[in-house]
Amino acid sequence: MPLYRIFRMKENDRQRFRWAPHTSGATLVKPKEYEEAGAVEAASVYTAWSALNKTGQPLAIGDLLAGPDDEIRILKYIGFEEARWLLPETKPPDELQVMSAAAG
Repeated sequence: MPLYRIFRMKENDRQRFRWAPHTSGATLVKPKEYEEAGAVEAASVYTAWSALNKTGQPLAIGDLLAGPDDEIRILKYIGFEEARWLLPETKPPDELQVMSAAAG
């Protein structure tokens, strides 16, 4: 049975997320807005959601489940939708050296 990692949205970010308009397509999420909170074995994200409800630690709107293939699903009012991590762009080492030489 697949193992789903649980990521809970931080409360400050959750309030902003709750009032944001619904968007279609994959939701971009920032890792700094989440805290990993264990894992649950389940056949699907909805089975995981149901199991967590029974434990007294239900998922809240904005929480994530990351599947075994690193597919991320975000809980919204309408159910689970696709999500992707929004990672900061890193510059190649060549550009960093040129930028620091130009600045110095």
